[in-house]
Amino acid sequence: MAENKIFAGPRVRRIRNGLGLTQTAMAEALSISPSYLNLIERNQRPLTVQLLLRLASVYKVDMEDLQGEAGGSVAQLKEVFADPLLSGELPGDLELVEVADAAPNVAGGIVKLYRAYREQASRLSDLAEVLSREGRATSLAGARLPIDEVREKLEQRSNYFEAIDAAAEAFHAALAPGDDLAGALKAWLKKEHGVVVRLLPVHAMPTLRRRFDRHSMRLFLSERLSAHDQLREIAMEAVQLALREEIAAELDRLTLSGNEARRIARFELARNAAHALMMPYDAFLAAAQRARFDIDLLRTRFAVSFEQAATRLTMLQRPGQAAPPFFLLELDVAGHRLRRAGAQGFPQARFGGGCPKLNVHAAFAQPGQVLAERVEMPDGAAFLTVSRTLDGPHTAFGERVRRTALLLGCDAVAAAETAYGEAVQPPPVAVGAACRLCERQGCLGRAEPPVTRPLGLDEMVAGLSLFDFQ
Repeated sequence: MAENKIFAGPRVRRIRNGLGLTQTAMAEALSISPSYLNLIERNQRPLTVQLLLRLASVYKVDMEDLQGEAGGSVAQLKEVFADPLLSGELPGDLELVEVADAAPNVAGGIVKLYRAYREQASRLSDLAEVLSREGRATSLAGARLPIDEVREKLEQRSNYFEAIDAAAEAFHAALAPGDDLAGALKAWLKKEHGVVVRLLPVHAMPTLRRRFDRHSMRLFLSERLSAHDQLREIAMEAVQLALREEIAAELDRLTLSGNEARRIARFELARNAAHALMMPYDAFLAAAQRARFDIDLLRTRFAVSFEQAATRLTMLQRPGQAAPPFFLLELDVAGHRLRRAGAQGFPQARFGGGCPKLNVHAAFAQPGQVLAERVEMPDGAAFLTVSRTLDGPHTAFGERVRRTALLLGCDAVAAAETAYGEAVQPPPVAVGAACRLCERQGCLGRAEPPVTRPLGLDEMVAGLSLFDFQ
């Protein structure tokens, strides 16, 4: 029967050093040569079953200590070295295994230090936001991924790109698609660029939503996509060809630092242009005003999804021809922020979007239902919010649906212009920008204490909140 071989040199060395033995003394007790033991400790020879039994017999060593894996430590170290701060220092898996094996306490210390660093970075970010809201600029900055840079640039500016929007509207007029934009775009792609659109079954493209094959000049789309998402993918391919110069010009204006950030931003601008093509500015604004910005009516009118119509509402800021300044926020069920955008930039300072009492979180309990409410911030600023869940690509039986929730908001002053304003009755829901920045007393939804106040721990008194503060 073949022997099971285990490379556990660092663990053998720790055992020997713990017992205060030399390599010669341990080798003699194990009936092997010192040179062979030296090779074992350097992971150049395996620790066989026979040697495991001898170690257990001679030194009363638990065999599980020698056979145990450092998988947990390795996974934690991978998380540490995946941070943008250490992106240039990422070691291979073998090196991480060696660190976890040879110095488990050191590995644990690295993980603890990293977690403390992340916590401090989070607190500094919160404090920087507090100071910026008071008009005091800060230079606090942490390591960022390219996607973080792109998000920051897009969230701080209007979601309206004038040149792209105007070019998309002109492109739509030239196509004259009638009620079949998808058909018109397919015909244009084939005639002008020789690109053929094909729909592929799940087994042919199990992990992709789209793929462009440059050799055969075919755009493959997954049948998992809804008709609305298929149209957007086709529109994105078309605008990257027809609006290449306009997209490149807007990309240059964003002044991004690296090629990866530019690639991500190009994708976002193409999606913006696709929405402008699917819902031309003049026609969409006129329809939105007639429907009083009712998203369900608009998505039916333009044969788009709820998410696409809501996103387009945040883009209607043409000078002299603007809609109320809408903004949006999309979250997953775990609360991760997927995207934020606004007609005038996402109102981070005034609205925040991190309060657990917002109806975007409640939407997950009522899939497909539109929830509207008026919310009020601690400083008295009020907003109308409209939330609904969004389902991702179609799934097969047994697969879990990818579900997110979208919040569309605007200043409460503009609520009367919308179909949702009449349905929202006082009193407003008291919310905050985020728990760490909110000082509302007795909040039942509080998830964290504010960074601006010390905790109010009192053995005699306990408040309604899980985190009482002074």
